[in-house]
Amino acid sequence: MATVMQWEQLLSTRRFKHVDGRIEPSRSLPGEPDAGLRSDFHVDHDRVVFSSAFRRLGRKTQVHPLAQNDHTHNRLTHSVEVACVGRSLGNRVGAMLAMDNRLPAGYSAFDIGAIVQVACLAHDIGNPPFGHTGEDALRVWFRHPDHARYLVGLSDAERQDIQTFEGNAHSLRMVSSLEMYGREGGMRLTSASLGALTKYPWTSDTFPARGKFNLYRSELDYFAAVATELGLPRHGQHHWARHPLVYLMEAADDICYAILDLEDAVEIDIIDVREFEALLTPLAEIDRVWSTDDPRQKCAMLRGMAVGKCVSNVADRFMAHHDALLDGEFAAKDLLAVCTGRVSDALSAAKELASRKVYRHPSKLVTEIAAYPCLATLLDILVPSAHAYISHPQRTLSPRDATHLALLTPKLEADDSLYQAYMKILDFIGGMTDNHAARLARQLSGVGLV
Repeated sequence: MATVMQWEQLLSTRRFKHVDGRIEPSRSLPGEPDAGLRSDFHVDHDRVVFSSAFRRLGRKTQVHPLAQNDHTHNRLTHSVEVACVGRSLGNRVGAMLAMDNRLPAGYSAFDIGAIVQVACLAHDIGNPPFGHTGEDALRVWFRHPDHARYLVGLSDAERQDIQTFEGNAHSLRMVSSLEMYGREGGMRLTSASLGALTKYPWTSDTFPARGKFNLYRSELDYFAAVATELGLPRHGQHHWARHPLVYLMEAADDICYAILDLEDAVEIDIIDVREFEALLTPLAEIDRVWSTDDPRQKCAMLRGMAVGKCVSNVADRFMAHHDALLDGEFAAKDLLAVCTGRVSDALSAAKELASRKVYRHPSKLVTEIAAYPCLATLLDILVPSAHAYISHPQRTLSPRDATHLALLTPKLEADDSLYQAYMKILDFIGGMTDNHAARLARQLSGVGLV
């Protein structure tokens, strides 16, 4: 019989840290959380918001790379809006759990909202410059036959990680290894928040055909401790069931990008406001948008009403499938797939319109094409030099390689393995903003010298 997850465990506030290669519980700092002022989940929220990685999202692509229009979304504004929708979803589900006497003692409906909000804030924190195109550019470089020699000596699992840069996995790596307590547990978020963040709780080699995953080998032991604390059932050696609140984070993200990508497209004249209105008016359950002819205000009014309808329906669907979600046996692709026809049809139509008219628009394609040589320029310099350093018995470098690696932060250390060296390079490049990556590649090519 499958293990059924329990809310008492799923809402765990326990934090973990790295100590001499071991994963151990981490005590809160004195006065944290502040009695009566900040809950454990509010501490999580503040740690994400005040991180430099979160701040850098302001200069990272959402849909339109290096957009010149100040009203279009970047990854920061997208993440904040997803967090607002996620909090509403979590609060609503929390209230329903409380009404059904399913919410453990000591927790409120707002705790559920806070957990989902934290996961939403951090869900894109590991995205590289140029968004999904940047992910593919990093993969393409490491998979090129001419670069195979740099991968000799890596295990199959390590090679799979290096060749499959994944923003979801880097988000978990950012909060659990890189930011705040660097290499010692990262932000040390609560287990509940980490569980709600981990959309794909398996390693890169578990389902290589799927592409998406959350667990690099470097974070595997850390997540295993979190999964045990949360009571997530194992579906395989390196594969766990999803935390139920992941589905709310995922739904909040899907709702926002389906609707807001089109709102951006209206803003920059890729689609007509009448297309936006025709698509969302049925979902908002109104005959027409009244009182304004301003396209921006019309979009804002429609978006607000449409998102409200989605939140209500998704929360209802969560509760309708509550037992399957806690069994780890929810069969549908996501919660939107089991929503009412009005919601699922409208969001599917929105995604189809965006795919047809927005994502392949020439203004976007040019920058996407340029992302490949841009990131390749950085890898062409850093990877061979890192390989030379790790491969040399005395860990010595030529002056040229030493100059190349002086760019890297954090620096390579004498006891780094080849895998660790490459992960540092991916951390360095993946953490760049679009502007910084483009500017540095231009300078390193020699074009920026004059």
